[in-house]
Amino acid sequence: MKKLTVLAIAFLAITFAACGGKKTETAANEADSTVSFEQQQIEAAIKVQFDSIAAEIGKLPQLPFVQEGNGGLTLTKEEKQVKPEYLLNASVADEATTLAEKYRTLSILSVDRKIAALYDLPVEDYDKAIAKLAADINDPSFKAVENTNTLFETTSTLYNEMEKNGRINYFWQMASAALVEQLYITNQNSDKFLSIFNDEAASNVTYRIVLILDAINRLSEYDPEVKGIATALAPLEVLNATTVTELKEQLSTAKDKINTARQALIK
Repeated sequence: MKKLTVLAIAFLAITFAACGGKKTETAANEADSTVSFEQQQIEAAIKVQFDSIAAEIGKLPQLPFVQEGNGGLTLTKEEKQVKPEYLLNASVADEATTLAEKYRTLSILSVDRKIAALYDLPVEDYDKAIAKLAADINDPSFKAVENTNTLFETTSTLYNEMEKNGRINYFWQMASAALVEQLYITNQNSDKFLSIFNDEAASNVTYRIVLILDAINRLSEYDPEVKGIATALAPLEVLNATTVTELKEQLSTAKDKINTARQALIK
């Protein structure tokens, strides 16, 4: 795996959109009977844009407080001294009632668990919450993943299994939730997290977010399960930066809206 910035950790949750590979013949035939050509085209467009965001993030240099060790990605001692206070409490898993909410909460908590581990914060409650959500969801796709805490580190397998098992609509729930969480985390200290961005990266990332939002809105016309995330993501439409300065300003202006979107996805 290529070197990852802290920003890219959250994008692990959406890069599997690019790792799906080709459908099996059986899955393709099933999709043809239940999904319109237009819906397939929209879903393909969303996958491309999620892929493009992840690729753009992957081009960025390493953040100065991130280092590579024998055990993988770690943070400097100085960075670990200031613990993040913005991560969700694992107890939010108890508030998820619908299946869509459980998928989204699982996605967000998986991202937060990864970041908590980097900062040497306790992760036991996250592990329990993630395991319970996975059990409640009972998605046969998860059986192909060795550990539910590593869902987003086995992206190709997960994507293929969700598609084969007819759960691909929940894939968009998980990917959208991870995107919102990434934006929320970035907004906690945009000067620090965006220090490695240049104007081109800021423009490319926000442009693709706009395209994703548009595609999610169109997809919601075909898939009722997506209407909830389309509504939750609507506040993010204010992001259309062409420079790093604009991106920081827009994130600051949209701080409350991003938090609202985050809360909407776990309720």
